[in-house]
Amino acid sequence: MKRLLFSVVLASLIGSLSAETAPEAKIAAFRAKARKLVSQMTLAEKRSQLVNGAAGIKRLGIPPYGWWNEALHGVARNGRATVFPQPIGQAASFNPDLIRKVAEAIADEGRAKHAASLANRRTDSYTGLTYWSPNVNIFRDPRWGRGMETWGEDPFLTGVLGGAFVRGIQGDDPVYYKATACAKHYAVHSGPEPKRHSFNAKPPKKDLYETYLPAFEALVREAKVQSVMSAYNAVYGESATSSEFLLKDVLRKSWGFEGIVVSDSGAVADIRGGHHLEKEREGSAARALNHGLTYECGSDFSALEGAVARGLVKEEVIDAAVVDMLTTRYRLGILDDDPDCPYNAVDPACVCSEAHRTLARELARESMVLLKNDRGALPIRLENRQRCIAVNGSIAFDGFALMGNYYGFSPNLVTYIEGIADALGNGLGLAYNPGYYYGKTGGASSTWAGGDVAIAFVGNVPLFEGEEGDAIGSSAGGDRKTLALQEVQLEMLRRLSKSRPGYARLVTVVTGGSPIALKEVMELSDAVIFAWYPGEQGGHALADLLFGKADFTGRLPMTFPVDETVLPDFEDYSMKGRTYKYQTEGVFLPFGYGLSLASASYEKVEVAADRVSASVTLKNTGKREAVETVQLYVATPNAGKGAPLASLAGFARVTVPAGKTVTATVPIANKYAFTEVTEDGARVTPKGVYRVIAASAAPGARSDELGVRRCETAIRK
Repeated sequence: MKRLLFSVVLASLIGSLSAETAPEAKIAAFRAKARKLVSQMTLAEKRSQLVNGAAGIKRLGIPPYGWWNEALHGVARNGRATVFPQPIGQAASFNPDLIRKVAEAIADEGRAKHAASLANRRTDSYTGLTYWSPNVNIFRDPRWGRGMETWGEDPFLTGVLGGAFVRGIQGDDPVYYKATACAKHYAVHSGPEPKRHSFNAKPPKKDLYETYLPAFEALVREAKVQSVMSAYNAVYGESATSSEFLLKDVLRKSWGFEGIVVSDSGAVADIRGGHHLEKEREGSAARALNHGLTYECGSDFSALEGAVARGLVKEEVIDAAVVDMLTTRYRLGILDDDPDCPYNAVDPACVCSEAHRTLARELARESMVLLKNDRGALPIRLENRQRCIAVNGSIAFDGFALMGNYYGFSPNLVTYIEGIADALGNGLGLAYNPGYYYGKTGGASSTWAGGDVAIAFVGNVPLFEGEEGDAIGSSAGGDRKTLALQEVQLEMLRRLSKSRPGYARLVTVVTGGSPIALKEVMELSDAVIFAWYPGEQGGHALADLLFGKADFTGRLPMTFPVDETVLPDFEDYSMKGRTYKYQTEGVFLPFGYGLSLASASYEKVEVAADRVSASVTLKNTGKREAVETVQLYVATPNAGKGAPLASLAGFARVTVPAGKTVTATVPIANKYAFTEVTEDGARVTPKGVYRVIAASAAPGARSDELGVRRCETAIRK
């Protein structure tokens, strides 16, 4: 009996151990299969696998594959797809759970579209499952045209939201990827766009480790991102695409990254043509591969055979890179028919489905930020009275104002005016006047009836901000020289504000992917909403908020400066004077700022003994339920004296019923919250007094002027 009992226990232990090690064994088996394939390849065949358009090798049963695919806010550049809000708008939601659901939906659509592409014998770019998203660069300067692709200016928020996106894209199977995500552009990359192929970023080591690297570290260590993309620019004199310091010392040795590293498009060629570190293609290809790059988007790796012949790179280095590439394809279940892959049978009906449309609308609602609401302008009440809504501004009818960049094409695109019209239905008036058209002035609706409301649309569209070469209306290669609105848009607002009777309300909706100088807009308007590029359901989402169907919960993931004159030099990568952590002058709207139709006061904050959470007491004395995006900030002993003024340490969405008081637990999830970074880049935990602040926006003088709600406590370490 004892022997039988022992056997049962032993079998149970062995079974448990086998279950725990089975994923690792399966992955090891994939790697062994990849090695066997590589051992049968010629050097030319190996080289053909290390570019974004990998060649097929028929004799080995390897099909061609396009590694270049985009999914920044929906599957891009491959026909129909659900278009979700641009990442900067997603960041305003402060909602990682919702972002993960959206990423799961994107990966599902990607699986369905990949299967359809294969059925049509397409294996080129934008048909695969290896997505070069998300962009986790820090939006350090609001003039940068590609800032719309990022999650804002805070490294911790970027890591949390970017990590949620990665988990949604890659799935939760321990062996197989639903799709793969890519953390880009590594590292210290945020403009200026026209100089990105030759620029040498030289941030202080303190800023490198305090600001530019933490989000990448979070995606590698915590979210287990499968891929990383190197940046165009140089860092400390070495191309980021051939930086042994970044790609080997930090990424692989320090963080333990085991995935693959791809160059940005043409970045290997920049090693010689932009940074002048090599003279020939053999040299640039070998330099990148030897220093940590896995494969190239471009054509310089076609010189690898010559590089081997000249002794610039060993064939074993090429072998190791190809093994990594093939192993990734095995883990996607796409290198051969793999019945064990749980993601093989995604329903093609998921593409642009009603469920995904609902997700897009929900995230768009949560992304929009209410910046002002005076004179009872919002919500617009429609019940029990006749109204005429006067809509002004060509952006109201412009689908491009919803899209951002890197997008697919949705059959469910709802412009702002269409969303308003749907909400009004029959029996209520709606007037429209374009008012301007991007540089051309026009009229403004003046059809007023008792109690009428004017809604004006101003802001940017991707014509004026974006990637190098894409923003054809930009005078700075995709970047912005000024944060000001076009003068014709301001003229329209001035006319509307001046002509309206005293009882009318002017609601201004501002679109764009980056901060805009809003001082005059705020003065002219009764209510101001920042809508970003909200995706296909932007019109419906805005209408939900305008007419009170939903409350505003979006919060700014960026500091909005007064104008560009208060900003440091664009090419200076020091963080001094930038973002809520270091900027003390010229702040117009602080990071984390946003209003709601209902709000709660911040009564008390207490930090748990283990300092991994804080309890925050909120009180709602109003008649409407309040949903608070509670933000925790930590100011270390040297805050403002070398250390950041304060750093976001955690956040949570808390619902406070009308007339109630709620105490909520908010995780202090930023593992670096109680540390400082020295001038040489070392992290330390100084002794002294730490202030822990619970607030509705980042603390500071401007927040105090705006009446930002907050409470704080002090702890000593």
